[in-house]
Amino acid sequence: MKKLAAFVFPGFETLDYFGPIEMLGGFGEEIELITVAQGQDPVSSVHGQRIVIDKTIAEKNDYDLVLIPGGDAALIVAKDEELTQWIREASANAERVMAVCTGTVLLGIAGVLDGRKATTNKLDFMKTVPLAPNVDWVKEARWVKDGKFYTSSGVSAGMDMALAVMEDLFGGEMADRIALGCEYEWHKDANRDPFAKTAGLI
Repeated sequence: MKKLAAFVFPGFETLDYFGPIEMLGGFGEEIELITVAQGQDPVSSVHGQRIVIDKTIAEKNDYDLVLIPGGDAALIVAKDEELTQWIREASANAERVMAVCTGTVLLGIAGVLDGRKATTNKLDFMKTVPLAPNVDWVKEARWVKDGKFYTSSGVSAGMDMALAVMEDLFGGEMADRIALGCEYEWHKDANRDPFAKTAGLI
């Protein structure tokens, strides 16, 4: 069973986190979900619901998989050197690293995406990508895979990315069964990104 560190911070975007978690949870036998935060206290999403923490970043940094959600607050916690160091260490140890929306910018600020292709939320794209200038930012993409790093566009795109990770790890039949079980229409084309045009990026 693979261990997944699902990191949360105060103000994380709700669907950025719970959407991918629904897909990555699969059927509960392949991946153990471990909620990680900087401290031990419950953490509130941008919508106010609180989530209980399993591990702090000080306790463990060696997980098989890492998930970083986004949210406006991601750009605030990116200033915390202890957190960015944990991201570097956890990313180095992990088989796969995933980020949704501005969570990708958090990875970029930590330096783990230097020289790699990545994408992020399209509505805030031009305001956020300068914070990580060494990343090869892709303007038009639902999600991007570069090596072990998977990064997605905004919010709901994280579910498509997570299913792509499940396909990569366990095969297309497994990923299709998860999407069907969620009654979710999986957008399998990583380049399908109508929101890039809406945001004026292309």
